[in-house]
Amino acid sequence: MAMQTTGSNTSGEPMMDINMTPLIDVMLVLLIMFIITIPIQTHAVKLDLPQDSQAPPPPVEPTKNKVVITAGGQVLWNGAAVNMQQLRQYLEVSQQMNPIPELHLQPEPDARYELVDEVLATTKRAHVEKMGFVGNEAYMNF
Repeated sequence: MAMQTTGSNTSGEPMMDINMTPLIDVMLVLLIMFIITIPIQTHAVKLDLPQDSQAPPPPVEPTKNKVVITAGGQVLWNGAAVNMQQLRQYLEVSQQMNPIPELHLQPEPDARYELVDEVLATTKRAHVEKMGFVGNEAYMNF
């Protein structure tokens, strides 16, 4: 390590300036390590989907119930407006039937996500076993 001589430092005294390069290198390594260890943020709606079973489908075609969520904030059960309590009751009654009817969920493209999420939470609480989304082709332009 050679000492740098300047006009004012001719007596051979050590240099009083701090070398910033190692400090900057350590800070950059710490910054990179911090960025690598940050967990990736994911947003997901937890929904229990039915599992594939090896049993053959029932021979009788079950009835299908349709829930439509409109852009105006209404929830329609087979065309009739219902609130969340009525929807929960209808879902619980339909799950007691034999064979269990399918539930078709069709949110309109302009429907509020909070209402769709609330309906999905209601279907989960009612333990709906057969559910499908209808009208996904309406979202192709979004």
